[in-house]
Amino acid sequence: METISQPVPVTGAPDADGESFATLLGHWARRLGDRIAVTHLDHRDGADGRAVTLTWRELDERVDAAAARLSEVAGPGERAAVLAGQSADYVVAFLAALRAGLIAVPLFPPGLPGHAGRLAAVLADCGPRVVLTTAGEREAVTRFLAGTPVDPVVLAVDAVPTIAPGPRDWPRPDPGAPAYLQYTSGSTRSPAGVVLTHRNVLANARQACAAYGAESGTTSTVSWLPLFHDMGLILGIGAPMAGGLASVLMDPLAFIERPARWLRALSASPGAISAAPNFAYAYCASRVTEADKIYLELSRVVSLINGSEPVLPATIARFQDAFAECGLRPEVHRSSYGLAEATVLVSVTEAGKPPRQVTFDRDRLAAGYAVPGTAGASATTLVSCGHPVGQRVRIADPVTGEPAEPGEVGEIRVSGPNVGRGYWGRAEASVATFGLPPLDPDTGEGWLATGDLGVLFDGELFVTGRLKDLVVVDGRNHYPQDIEQTAEDHPAVRPHSAAAFAIDSGDSEAAVVVLERAKDTEADIAAAAAAVRAAVSAGHGLRLHDVVFLAPGEVPRTSSGKISRARCRKSYLDGALTARRLG
Repeated sequence: METISQPVPVTGAPDADGESFATLLGHWARRLGDRIAVTHLDHRDGADGRAVTLTWRELDERVDAAAARLSEVAGPGERAAVLAGQSADYVVAFLAALRAGLIAVPLFPPGLPGHAGRLAAVLADCGPRVVLTTAGEREAVTRFLAGTPVDPVVLAVDAVPTIAPGPRDWPRPDPGAPAYLQYTSGSTRSPAGVVLTHRNVLANARQACAAYGAESGTTSTVSWLPLFHDMGLILGIGAPMAGGLASVLMDPLAFIERPARWLRALSASPGAISAAPNFAYAYCASRVTEADKIYLELSRVVSLINGSEPVLPATIARFQDAFAECGLRPEVHRSSYGLAEATVLVSVTEAGKPPRQVTFDRDRLAAGYAVPGTAGASATTLVSCGHPVGQRVRIADPVTGEPAEPGEVGEIRVSGPNVGRGYWGRAEASVATFGLPPLDPDTGEGWLATGDLGVLFDGELFVTGRLKDLVVVDGRNHYPQDIEQTAEDHPAVRPHSAAAFAIDSGDSEAAVVVLERAKDTEADIAAAAAAVRAAVSAGHGLRLHDVVFLAPGEVPRTSSGKISRARCRKSYLDGALTARRLG
C-alpha cells in the first residue's frame, strides 16, 4: 500500500542542472541585494541579544572570499568539516565549502558538553582535508584536533581577507555529486554520515518551501536548532537558499536558558516558519511567563513544525492553550516526519487546519494493527504526520519488503529525489538501507528502509515507533514512548526525561526505565519507583525489571537534545547509570 504526492515548485527559484545552495546564493544576491539574508541573535553578552546581520550581497561576497581561500588548500571532492558555534559565520563556512566544490561536513565545536567522543569519531570517519571555524574558536579546535588521527588545515572564515567584488568562474556542480555528509544524531546507533547530493538537498529544500507555504521576500525562517542537525540545516540554510527566505538564527543554549527568546524572534519576524522537537513546545508552555507573553505577537506565524520525535497530543494542546492569548492560531501547528537519510523532510500535515489525532486500541497497535479505539487506559492517541511531500511512502514488512495490508503496521519506506546515496564508507550498511526493490521503472529509484514503524490510516501517515526500540517481553510488543509517558505521569519524574528499553536478563528480555527526578521535589525515591512500577504494570501489563532514578540532566541525550535510548541501554549495561542511581 502506498500513497503518492507530487512536488510543487517554489516560485522564483531557479531549477536547473548545476545548481547548489551556493549558486542560488549568487542568484538571490543579484535579486535581493541589500535585503537582510541572515540574522544571528547573539545572547552571549546580554539577555535581549545582539543582532548580527548579513545582507544577501554581503553573504555572497564573504562566501566568495572564503571559497577562494579554500580552493588554495583543498581540491574538489575533499571534505571540509565545519567546527563552529551557531552564527552567521557558520553559514558562510558551509556555503563556502559548497562553492569551492568540497564536500561539507556540518559539525559542532569541541566545547559541546558530552560529545567530544562523537566529534572525534566523525572526524576520523570523514577524514577532512580542511576544518572551518572562527578566529575565536580556532585555538580550541586546533587543540582538540591534536588528539585525533586527522591533521587538516584549519581556517577561520571570519579572518579571511575580502576580495574585490565581481563575477567568479566557479565550477557548476554535478547534481549527482555529494554536497555534504549529514551525520546521524546517534539516537539508535553510532554516527554514520549520510551522503547527500546537490540534487537531494535542493529537492528537499524546495519540497519544504512548497509544503510550508514559503514566499521569497516575505517569509523568514526562525530557528534555534543546531545547524549541524538535519532539520536545523535545511531550516536555517537550505530552505532560505532555495526560496530566497530571510534566516533568523539563535544558539540552542539561548533557547534552553530562556525559551521566550524563540517566541520573541517569531513575533519580530512576520511570515515566520519554524520547527522544533515535541519537547520544545512543552518546555515553552511550562517556562514562558505571563510577563514574557506581554511582548509576544504570534498571529503572523505561518507554520510551526513539530517533528524529530513523537508528537504528543497533550503537548499541542498545552502550547496552544498557553499562547492563544498571544494570537497563535491552532492551524499553525504542523506535525511532520523525516530523517537524515531522506535529507530531512518526508511528510507533513496540511496547512490551514490542526493535525489530525486518532485514538487506537493500544494492544492491537502493539500487535501490528491500527484499530480505532476509545480513549482510556487501553488506548493510545497518535498525531498524524500528514502526507508525503514530493516523494512516495509505503508501509512494508521489514523482513520481506512486501507491502503491508491496509491498516497494518510495518516499516516506513520512502522513495524520492531527496533520498541520499548511502552512508560514507559503509557499503554494506548502504546496500541494506538504500535503493531497496522494487525499483521504479521510470526513474530507477528504489526504496529507503527507514527503520521506523508506521501505518497509513485514511490516507495519512501515523508513526508508531522505532523498529530497534521496540520493547519485546514475553512475546508482546510494547512501544517505549507509551511506557515513558506512563512513567512521566508521576509528579516525582521530570517531564520528557524517561527512557524505556529492553535488556537480556538471561532467560528472556526484560524492560528497564531510566528517568530523572523532577527538580525541587522531596519525594521518596523508593516510593516513587514503586509507583512507576505499579502504573506501568496496570497500564501495559508489563513488569519492569528495574527503575533507575537519576538527578536532573543525567539521562543521556543525543547532540540534538533528544533522549538516546541506545546510549541509555549501553550505559545501563556497563554500570555507568546505576552507579549514579538516586535513593
